[in-house]
Amino acid sequence: MLQRRSSALVLLLSLQFAAGSWAHPCEAPEGKCDFVCDCSDCSDEQNCGYSGKGFECDFEEAGMCGWTDQSLNAAVYSWERRQRGGETTLPDSGPSSDYTTGTATGWFMGVSSVTTKSLSSAVLTSPEMKPSSPTCRLRLRYFLWDSGHTGLGSTPLWASILGQDSREAVVWRPEATSVRGWREASIFLGRIPTTFQIRLHSQRSEGRRGDVAVDQLEFLDCALPLPLPGEGCPAGMMKCRRGSCVGLQQVCDGSDDCGDGTDEENCGSYRRCDFEADLCDWNRLPSSLKWVRTNQEKISVTDPLKGPGRDHSNNSVTGHFLYVTVPDGGLKMDWAAFYSPCLEPTNSSHPCKMVMYTHQFGPRSGGLTVLVADTEIYPVWERGGALGDVWVKAEVEIVTNSTFQILIMAAVRDFAYGGIAVDSIVLSPECRLSSVNNTWAKIPKPPKHPCTVPDKMCDFHGDCAEAEDEAKCGDFSYSEGSSGWTDSSIGSQGWVLHENSTSKEEYLYVADAPGQQLTEAQTRTPLLGPSGPVCTLSFDFALTGNPDHIGELSVRVIDSLLGMQPKLWEFSGKTGTGEGEWKHVNVSIGVRKHRFQLAFEARAVKLCPCAKIKVKNVHFVSCHANYHPSSPTGLSCNFEGGLCGWYQDNSDNFDWAAIDGMDHTIGIGRSLVVDMWSPSLRGAFGRLVSYTQLPISTDHCLSFFYKLYGPNTGALNVKLLDNTGYETVLWTRSAAHGNTWHEAHCPVPHQLTNFRLMFEAVRSGFDGRVAIDDVTFVDRPCTVPRMCSFEGQRCGYSTSGNVHWLHRSGRTSAMTGPKTDHTLETELGFYMVVNTGADILPSGGAAVLASPVRQGTAKTECVRFWYHMGGVNPGSLTLYMKPSKGERVKIFSDSLNQGDVWRHGNGNISSALEDWQLEFEVVGVGGKDTHIAVDDIFISAHPCEDQGSKCSLEKGMCSWSNTQNIKVDILDWELTSPEAERHYSIPPEDHSLGTEKGHFLFLPSSNRTAAYQNAQLQSPHLPPTKGTCLKFWLYKPFSSDGQLKVWRLSEGRLHQLLVVSELGGPWRRFDVNIASTEEYQIVFEGIKGTSGVVALDDIEYTVGVNCANEVTDALPKKRDNTGGIAASVIVVLLLIGTLIALLVFYLRTQQRVKASTGPSSSSSSSARGGFSNEIYESDLTQDRVMVVPAQNHPMAAGFNNVSVSAHVREVEVV
Repeated sequence: MLQRRSSALVLLLSLQFAAGSWAHPCEAPEGKCDFVCDCSDCSDEQNCGYSGKGFECDFEEAGMCGWTDQSLNAAVYSWERRQRGGETTLPDSGPSSDYTTGTATGWFMGVSSVTTKSLSSAVLTSPEMKPSSPTCRLRLRYFLWDSGHTGLGSTPLWASILGQDSREAVVWRPEATSVRGWREASIFLGRIPTTFQIRLHSQRSEGRRGDVAVDQLEFLDCALPLPLPGEGCPAGMMKCRRGSCVGLQQVCDGSDDCGDGTDEENCGSYRRCDFEADLCDWNRLPSSLKWVRTNQEKISVTDPLKGPGRDHSNNSVTGHFLYVTVPDGGLKMDWAAFYSPCLEPTNSSHPCKMVMYTHQFGPRSGGLTVLVADTEIYPVWERGGALGDVWVKAEVEIVTNSTFQILIMAAVRDFAYGGIAVDSIVLSPECRLSSVNNTWAKIPKPPKHPCTVPDKMCDFHGDCAEAEDEAKCGDFSYSEGSSGWTDSSIGSQGWVLHENSTSKEEYLYVADAPGQQLTEAQTRTPLLGPSGPVCTLSFDFALTGNPDHIGELSVRVIDSLLGMQPKLWEFSGKTGTGEGEWKHVNVSIGVRKHRFQLAFEARAVKLCPCAKIKVKNVHFVSCHANYHPSSPTGLSCNFEGGLCGWYQDNSDNFDWAAIDGMDHTIGIGRSLVVDMWSPSLRGAFGRLVSYTQLPISTDHCLSFFYKLYGPNTGALNVKLLDNTGYETVLWTRSAAHGNTWHEAHCPVPHQLTNFRLMFEAVRSGFDGRVAIDDVTFVDRPCTVPRMCSFEGQRCGYSTSGNVHWLHRSGRTSAMTGPKTDHTLETELGFYMVVNTGADILPSGGAAVLASPVRQGTAKTECVRFWYHMGGVNPGSLTLYMKPSKGERVKIFSDSLNQGDVWRHGNGNISSALEDWQLEFEVVGVGGKDTHIAVDDIFISAHPCEDQGSKCSLEKGMCSWSNTQNIKVDILDWELTSPEAERHYSIPPEDHSLGTEKGHFLFLPSSNRTAAYQNAQLQSPHLPPTKGTCLKFWLYKPFSSDGQLKVWRLSEGRLHQLLVVSELGGPWRRFDVNIASTEEYQIVFEGIKGTSGVVALDDIEYTVGVNCANEVTDALPKKRDNTGGIAASVIVVLLLIGTLIALLVFYLRTQQRVKASTGPSSSSSSSARGGFSNEIYESDLTQDRVMVVPAQNHPMAAGFNNVSVSAHVREVEVV
């Protein structure tokens, strides 16, 4: 019985094991990480250095796709998975966002900071992967920035492969240039016959955190060929032992395309040389610069910049090749050659075919040429310049009726690193050895010396006779211009120049090429430029044929310093069916500070006579660096017909876009916009630069309208660039400004040299919009701006008195003063401050800060500002309105030290149409280590509200403000109306007016920022109270998973008053009683979720009166505003007198009209000489709106009778 049970148990376990094996055959170990999805969900390709069907890794998952940090001394220097973080300002180091999501919440791999005396290495290693195909490449985004200006070093980033033999081979070395932005690169891994790992290295002795980073890895075309359906292979293909098929052109070509070596067997009739043992029957031509048979191990295994890193035959550091570079003793001759034995004549039906693999890396690679030496010596193939860290296949066919030899000649340049290598040469059976000893013909004369220095060749300006230096640069206007385009393709498609001497037709077209990589065909110009602001590439193109989709064509710039740039232009599809269906395009190249190449890139879906990609009539238009066209309007521009005197900067990260339908000029026209919420945006800066301006002897004013809209919107700067490129900030704004246009006036001081102006959008936020419109540049000083934050300028404010007000920041101030400004709430922000200590400002001494003169108006305006008084007995601060005639009027006064905080002050201004200016006067009282500072002065077009008055948000945010302290919140409450909104999901109407024209504050829950980030809205400082009632209306639909918290903030501590998580339905009213023994602020904290919106409207607090309408506190003494009241009375009396005079005039006119014409019912009022509506300003008319009092909330009451100006677009300007 026991034996039977044991047998049954063994059988059961066997069946269970078999069932388990049969259940998941796709997860067999041999199929793991082989770049093929054997399982339907691709679970066999998880954590392989990539994950899933896309074979990608974006590092958003904590597992990092299996990558691990294997730095030898991780405590000193290592790789880490990290985010940019939630700061609202740009980080001092590292990327401004990840690449994948383009936000602060996305993840990437970056290095730690390092400070060591010697070089330290950080190593990031992938899991083990299965063998790869010859076409295998890894596309990635990388970041290299020297934020600390300590130098990147020569090897801040490179990649290697680690094989089963534990030997490493370098496969990628990007240019060590500092760029504050993500760049794209391809690592050509090639055929790796064993399992392997990829290692990403960084080597530095000093650097900041995140300055070397990688993201968005994609493995492309890495799988070995799979078996095709059916028994055999299609015509033109050969069957491999693995069951897959390869093309006959891949047979005996020196590369294992099958993955099992089948295609490289039975190749005995081919003459092959992999240089593993010797030079075979090739010989070196005697010269001071020689080809050397070597391997990477002999060149260097410690310096990644030396040598090709690996051979082609074995893809290893031990494999041999021929190599030429600048010798240790310096470059005495710039060419080297080696040659074949003598070969028999050939014919067109049986040509000699040579296959070889070349590695042309770094600036030392001048080019490679194959020549035939028979009765003459002439070139039959060439490949110029550097092609990157990749072995590239080349095929050369030779037809000659004489015995001949093949010469392979390299040109080497005297630069810092790089070289040229050749490996895996294969001669076809038609290349037969000859017993005849050839007598060499004379080597042809080298090309004549250039007519000018290299930097003036192809600089869009003729420096030589008949513009010889511009003749072969790629411009078809020159007879040899088309020959300037050089094919630099490394894949199976390449560019060919078609020339017809009879019809004189010439064009570039895409054809089959011998390369192995499945990359785009590319052709490049020589080095061009630099170029000017209106440089344009003009050309005709055709993608024609019968298929619905022919392929893609694009234009790219390759910067000599910054490397490959993003595509400037691209076209996909077809231009027509017939060959004559060409299209014309002009592509803006713009200013390029460094020398650069232009490249056409194309990829045809299928190359055949039925489908063609062609380019012709290529011209460079207005490209010289010193060419600056004149604009009829100069720098003044409404952008309806273009950029006028402005251009997009090409050294930044993104462009300003022209958007229709939301401009300031006509409401439906065009403005320039940067949408921070765009998922395609990457990098930190977008710059719009003016044409170079001549020196100006007087101060000018740059005025414009702008929008800064959204809860996480970034910043807008105006900068001045002098003739050396040095940047000076003239004006800056950041954070939420509401969904409305604001007017700005930016003073531009006189300039002694040429200069440029620049609008700069800073992508320090990811959920908002920055826009500009209606720019003007005029020869006069700016008037007093409606808002001055003192960031970058003093806004024309001047100082007088016993001591001067100083323009300082918390970081630069060595004297007593606020640690942070109010605008940015950082030590980097600026304000105006005066030291009121007795040793600086004696008791009774005064210091005055005066604004520029402002034009008077009949309306009462409100001046708002923030002030900071520190130390014991800091003195008094008084704000006056000084008219151009008469005595100044006191608007505001304070003399108490009220703690280390910024406080809000305001006062009404009634100027009775007389010009006026502001004067902030500080009087000292003999304090010690004391100061008084002001910041964020704002002149509103509306009267000030009384403390605690209802804020309907129709005239702005009243005395409420968003905090910019990044230690407190990340986002901002934003002001909008349903009528103006185009992007966010918001309430269909406000509460105050109950219409789409009404305004409210809201916080959206978009995916551009992290869930549960917050925004704090703060009241002014309020006095201690036994009972004050806070009333407000809240909108939070069921779809919103955000949250609202209401706090009392006193002495730096938050005390919770209310939490609203669930609400739903329409607007709801809340009443909250507040009691505090200390001075306090009310804080509305919105916490965003993953969807929906939270909105506020009609906010009111009744100081000293609780929610039961009971008076709890003694009424506070009203602020001294007698001057403002007196001025208002004078204005009223003047207006009454004016109206009486107008009325008398009207009656007398009416009498004259009646006497002369008699009664007439058809005459208009204006025709009769009376008042037309045009006499009145529209914003003086008041609309009284009754909101329907139907409410569901049990506490619903009030805010049903709201007085609102019809001119709702009039909000803060500048």
